[in-house]
Amino acid sequence: MSSQYNTIQANVLRILEPAALGDRASRIWDLSLFGLVVLNLVAVALESVPAFQMSYGNWLYNFELFSVVVFSIEYIARVWSAPAKRDIDLTDSPLKARVRYIFSFYGLIDLVAILPFYIQALFPGLDLRVLRALRLLRILKLNHYNSALDDLFGAILEEKKSFMTTLYIFSVAFVLSSSLIYYAEHRVQPEAFRSIPDAMYWAIITLTTVGYGDVSPITVFGKTIAAITAIFGVVVVALLTGIVANAFNKQMERRKIIFEDQVRDALLDGVLDSDEEASLDALRKKFGMSKSQADALIEHVKKLRDEQK
Repeated sequence: MSSQYNTIQANVLRILEPAALGDRASRIWDLSLFGLVVLNLVAVALESVPAFQMSYGNWLYNFELFSVVVFSIEYIARVWSAPAKRDIDLTDSPLKARVRYIFSFYGLIDLVAILPFYIQALFPGLDLRVLRALRLLRILKLNHYNSALDDLFGAILEEKKSFMTTLYIFSVAFVLSSSLIYYAEHRVQPEAFRSIPDAMYWAIITLTTVGYGDVSPITVFGKTIAAITAIFGVVVVALLTGIVANAFNKQMERRKIIFEDQVRDALLDGVLDSDEEASLDALRKKFGMSKSQADALIEHVKKLRDEQK
């Protein structure tokens, strides 16, 4: 009985997780959830249009209700099937595995996806417009099936020292430019530069090279500070961009090497069987590689292997 229970758990988790090669049920679920999340983002945006809300308010509410039911079932299923995850500590109890998922990044995102609806239902008299806007965070549910955010954070962590150094320089420039522009412009523009915290808005807009132009210095000293701040901002932003881009490139190259090594191991007997193809395809998806990239690497390894014979 326990074995059958564990098998059901594993099958539920298999369907909820990104589909493996040939897993039709999981693939259908992936596409369905992806479509539902996208439609939710469209619905939340349209809900903010007064005319659309007046005409189709009931439709939007019913769709929100349907979405919350689906997301709630998914959340409960993920919590229940968490002990079946292969990457958990085998010594963990089922309860510990479920608690670990609940407080994980993905677990919190799945909870935030449904929480606004239930809070609004429990407290209908409160002004919960900001809470309703949190439904837009449902877009992060797509991170279950896309490693973009993980790749970004991983790239930053790999270049943590360089990134933090540049960020520190940016922070110093931010504080100094805010303080200096305040003392330069406060007397002539007391409304625009009422305090250093108010001047921080101007500093961040100038340092990031956005430059809205709604607040501008008019004194010679202020204009000089603005020019230096803008030039410094270009340099620091370029450094931050370069660090992240370089880390991404290193990450992609490392993944290619790992994938090539797996292909070489799979080709030791000269052919790729169905299990090996499925394993390589799963690795391809995990690494965010396109099918054409993976096929090109496989052909490259095959060609090198033939030349070495």
